[in-house]
Amino acid sequence: MAAIALFGTSADPPTCGHRALLEGLLTLFPLVATWASDNPLKQHGAPLEIRVQLLGALVAAIANPRLSLEQHLSSPWTVETLERAAQHWPDHERVFVVGSDLLPQIPHWRQADHLLANVRLAVAPRQGWPLHEADLERLRRAGARIQLLPLQIPASASRLVRQAPGGHPDPTLVPAELWPLLCRHGLYGLAQPSPPP
Repeated sequence: MAAIALFGTSADPPTCGHRALLEGLLTLFPLVATWASDNPLKQHGAPLEIRVQLLGALVAAIANPRLSLEQHLSSPWTVETLERAAQHWPDHERVFVVGSDLLPQIPHWRQADHLLANVRLAVAPRQGWPLHEADLERLRRAGARIQLLPLQIPASASRLVRQAPGGHPDPTLVPAELWPLLCRHGLYGLAQPSPPP
């Protein structure tokens, strides 16, 4: 059974870390689907419709036919997203991708046991968020089938863009192809006409 990697994100905004993860997933899986969603645990810096545009610009820039923006999967609740994915790809193994920073949260998600029983959980190590065996073991006891991905994702968190000191984020955290949209909407303090050289 062919596998499809499923990666949802707040995309608030997408960062170079998101790009590295999507490109890395394409080296490991025949198909990769992504979408932007509202996270009930976060305050978002931009409306969902804008974040969808930003993520779509990133997908377009990567320009790989095996990568698609599947916004119909979006839900604040992962269990609902995965049910939609099961209906859309009934003949594929669904692999839900998370960064290592999310592992402690997953047991507290809505219907976490049901979620973990119906998907393979792929964990991408993020710089600055080391894997802890206790988190992995807690998930395994809850029924998770865990795959540790051989990737290293840079520590370019969206939070660092949204909450930059003085409101002036490091522009190198954001992929250059997103700058036209960011500047058009005046988002995240990145309102310069073009990225610095």
